[in-house]
Amino acid sequence: MASLTDSTVLVIGATGGIGASLCAALRDAGATVFGTTHVPERLASLADTTSTSHVLDLADPDSIAAFLDDVESEGLSIDGVIVAAGVVGFGTAVDSPAAGFDRMMAINATGPIHVLSALAPEIGKSGDGFIVTLSGMIAETPMAGLSAYSASKSALHAFSIAAGREFRKFGVRWIDARPGHTDSGLSSRAIFGEAPNFGTGLTTDAVAARIVAAILNDERDLPSSAFV
Repeated sequence: MASLTDSTVLVIGATGGIGASLCAALRDAGATVFGTTHVPERLASLADTTSTSHVLDLADPDSIAAFLDDVESEGLSIDGVIVAAGVVGFGTAVDSPAAGFDRMMAINATGPIHVLSALAPEIGKSGDGFIVTLSGMIAETPMAGLSAYSASKSALHAFSIAAGREFRKFGVRWIDARPGHTDSGLSSRAIFGEAPNFGTGLTTDAVAARIVAAILNDERDLPSSAFV
């Protein structure tokens, strides 16, 4: 697409490290940004980079249903959706608590899948709609000690490939982004386990800039090598 001017882009997980950088980059590119957070108290923090904000907890089916109802009732036009929400947990498969694994799967995979499947026809109405997911390099190279996280992100990646082909009939282009370790602060907020020393990672601004460039350049995939 030639420009994001006059486009409305939904950023799910807009208060996270990458989400916040995406909101700023999209705004600077001329887009109207619509952001979500799962924490109601954080809505006010979105005022500088978004024009509209909503609560959306991807682990809560009732929250998803309420959000989708709001989108419909408010008549929000959405030209693109970026899923920047996510959680991480550390430990072997034996050590990963069942409740933590279930929450991770909901936030990283099944929640986004439900939302994107519901919104796909609306996204395609512009004729140049797009979806961006961030399954990350872990979807390319699942890691021991991150088996639960690997499973959740691999599920999202697999869905992006299959549903991306299906959504073409709606006029929707799907980009799956797989950046390597990014200094977003996510690892310090793990829902279980303790993060290993990953070393210095990509900056959130660099990841956001690469994703916005891919949207504008009509790219259809962003493997880990695209962020080097």
